[in-house]
Order: sequence, then structure tokens, then C-alpha cells
Amino acid sequence: MGIAANLFHNPDDRENSLAYRIRPSDDQIQQQQERWNDLADVLKEMLRDRVGKPVSSWLQGSYKFGTQIRPARMGEEFDIDLGIYVEWPGAAKDGANGACELKDHVQAILQDYASVDANDATEAAKPKPRCNRIRFGQDFHIDVPSYHLDRQDDARELATEDDKWDNSDPKAVYVWWKRQFDGAQRDRARRLARYLKMWAALTFEHEARPSSILLTVLVARALASAKTDDLSGDDEYLQAVVAEIAERLQASRVVRNPANRAEDLNRLSDVDFDDFRIKLDELLSVAERALAAVDQCDSAEIWSEAFRHFFPYPREDGAKAEVAARHAIAPLRFDPQVSVLATQNKRSWTGHNGIGPIPRNCDIRFAVVNHDELPDGAAISWTVRNEGREAEVANDLGHIGGAGTQHQERSAYRGTHNMDVVVKMNGRVIGRRRVEVQVSGLVFPQRNPARPAWVSLR
Repeated sequence: MGIAANLFHNPDDRENSLAYRIRPSDDQIQQQQERWNDLADVLKEMLRDRVGKPVSSWLQGSYKFGTQIRPARMGEEFDIDLGIYVEWPGAAKDGANGACELKDHVQAILQDYASVDANDATEAAKPKPRCNRIRFGQDFHIDVPSYHLDRQDDARELATEDDKWDNSDPKAVYVWWKRQFDGAQRDRARRLARYLKMWAALTFEHEARPSSILLTVLVARALASAKTDDLSGDDEYLQAVVAEIAERLQASRVVRNPANRAEDLNRLSDVDFDDFRIKLDELLSVAERALAAVDQCDSAEIWSEAFRHFFPYPREDGAKAEVAARHAIAPLRFDPQVSVLATQNKRSWTGHNGIGPIPRNCDIRFAVVNHDELPDGAAISWTVRNEGREAEVANDLGHIGGAGTQHQERSAYRGTHNMDVVVKMNGRVIGRRRVEVQVSGLVFPQRNPARPAWVSLR
């Protein structure tokens, strides 16, 4: 088992694990389920009335596979795929409804649905080439691909915006996925797919990003063929899977759809594919260095190069952190001492290497007070790692804070959050400090607020 295995997946402390931090919270999953269930019922009923044929739905994509990740950045959205199937015998082209006509019906229903305030939908977006989309107020959207279904032959064809029918069968890919692994190994495959998908979301711009299904298939095939007899933790498995994928893509850029060998799942341009391979090699280097780290804190710092603020830091008290720092670098070390000042209106709170409880909406200033003892060439970095329900609902589990001897933040969410300070010299960690910030739900009124206008001229 790798040194940071329990920071990847730890049922005993799941909130301080990468597996937990990159997935939607239980509340978010419930909200999404309520929305897609309701939307599916409306689509089936209204589309059935419009086309006069049986209509069914089938959830697909990452939600169905169990590999959904939370948005990598604030402002991005959860993605859910809800397939709608209109049934008639024979081929799609033999039916009374054309591909564009079917998509237009779905678009009209989504627009009507979005116009009802109680549905919490913000808009029915412009139709995409292979689906329609509706957005909701909880930072997620539902993509609705429309299919013809020949139930007797169990055959499906996708309606596209250019009025064509595409041979596409999401159910067949899902059935293939389920057959690859059982039990705990399937759970591990899902986690590995989520790790790789979050890494991709943090590494590539959206248009240059490998697709979710491409990464999922690559992970499944790599896990099935990698030598894993001597492996145990997710960190070791991830290194083995990334190495297997990198070797596979070195031999060929083609990734066949396991349910349709004629389809290449790799739709990246040549330039984007070359960049994908380069970044995979960099991820493999991160994994190898992290597995070879001298302690868990060092390993976490290295893994954070790939997963940034989503990768958790070991829970340890100040004494353990100091011991770890001493052992990390023998000839040179630095123990950062951090003063914390929180202000709100005319109130202020202070702390040393931690602060709280403080109310929300405070300006917080962190400063390394012994910066004059820093060795020449040393660099300080700051990383915010948020925890708790409010941060999860806002899809704000932290960010890279920048560099320097001082840093400014703001308290936004109730709970216990962390500012992690790392000091490096020539790329090696020579010191670290976890600064705990406890935020209460209180919001203090202004002290001595301005007098109302009706008394100001007396």
C-alpha cells in the first residue's frame, strides 16, 4: 500500500479523502435525482402526446456509471445525461418522425418546463448537435439525447441536429462496463475513473479535454490488463493504470468503443491528443514521485500537483507536522509561524497558527511572521482547503491561493477550513503549516451603525 493510500480512499475518514472531495455530496445527488425523475416523467408524457408513440427514458453517462465528479471550478456545472427513447419498429429512417423533428419536440418541452418557476430550471439552452440541454439553479444541467428504439431488435439510433440518425447505443457500453468487474474491484474502477476525470478537468480546457466515456473505457481496460497482484491502495493502482494508459496510447491513438468497434471514442484533434499524452506522462511522473516520498505529508504535496486543492492534507496536530518537517529535509528546514487577523466592520479577531470561531464574511489576513528567517531562494505557497456542507453545496472546496509571505482570504462558509502553508527550497519541502480556520454561522451587525436619514440633520 502506498504512503498516501488513505488520502485517496478512507471509509473511516471519508471527508478527508480525494474520493469524497471530488464526488457530489449526498445532498447534491438527492437534488439531482429529484430533478431528473421529474423531468423524465414530464418528457415521456408530453412527447408521447406529441408523437403518438411509446416513449421511455434511461439515465446514462457518468451518473449511471457511478463516475460523476463535482465541477472542478466554481461556475462550472454537474452534468447528467437523460436519454429519451421513442419507439417504432424497424429502422429510424422508416419512421414518421425525423431526427430534427424529434429534437425540436424535446426542445419545446424543455422550454415549457423551464418557464415554470417551481421547476428550478434557469433555461433551456440552445440545442447541441447530439442532445438538448436544460440548466437548473443548483449548478447542474441535464443533457437530453433523443433516440429511436426498436424494442424487438433492442436497437437504438441517436437523433442529431443535422437531421441524421447516428448508430449509438449507450446501454451496450454500460452493460460492457458492468461485466468488467464485480464488487470491490468495480468500486475501485469507479474511483479510478473519477480520479482521472478530475485530473483532466483541472488540466485541460473544456474543448481540449478527453471525453468522460473515453477516460472511463481507458481506465477499465488498463485496470483489467495491469499487473496488480502486489498492489493494494488506490495510489498504487492509479500509478499502474496511468502507466498502462500511457503505454497503450503510445502504440495507437485509436480507442474503440467496446460496444461498437466501428466507433473511435478518441475525438481529440492531433494537437490535443499530443498534449493529452504529454500531460499523462507528467501525471505518471507525479505518481512515481509521490509513491517514493519519505512521508505522507510530502506525498500529499506531490499529489496536489495533479489534484490541487481537492487532494486532502493529512490530519495531524502541530507536533506531528513539526516532526514530519524535520524528517523531510535533514540539512535545511523552516517552521513557518503564521499570524491570522480577521476583520468585519470594526470588529477583529486574532490567532497564531489558527483562528476561530469567527463569523462569516470576514476579511482574513495570513502572514508568515518569521519570514526574515527564510533561507535565500525559499518560496512560500498557500492553498485553501474547504470542508463542510455549505462549501460542498457551493462547489467551493478550495483553491490554490498563490505565493508570498502574506495572503488574503474571506470567510464564506460555516465549518472548519484549512489554509495550508508550504515552504519549498529548490523544489523540495523544507517546512509546512496547517492553519485551521473555524467559521461559525453568526453574522455580526455593524457596531454603531449610521443613524437613519431622518435624524441626520437634527
